[in-house]
Amino acid sequence: MGEFSLTHILLLAVIFLIFFGPSRLPQLGQSMGKAIRGFKQGLNEIDVDAKDIHDNQQVSHQNKQNMGQTTKQSENQNS
Repeated sequence: MGEFSLTHILLLAVIFLIFFGPSRLPQLGQSMGKAIRGFKQGLNEIDVDAKDIHDNQQVSHQNKQNMGQTTKQSENQNS
């Protein structure tokens, strides 16, 4: 019931041809392609932002460790 057969796809194509006309179908496909491309780019940007946040947290943690070691070394030198 949830599967599309060849007849279903052809019926949808005929309906699209009647509704949009043969001159507007290429424009419709082009705009849908741009929309899908934009959506994928948005998802990639979200993934990159999440990785940046994770990397920044690791760098911040390493900087805190380095600062702690530096203060211990300076305290030992002052003693």
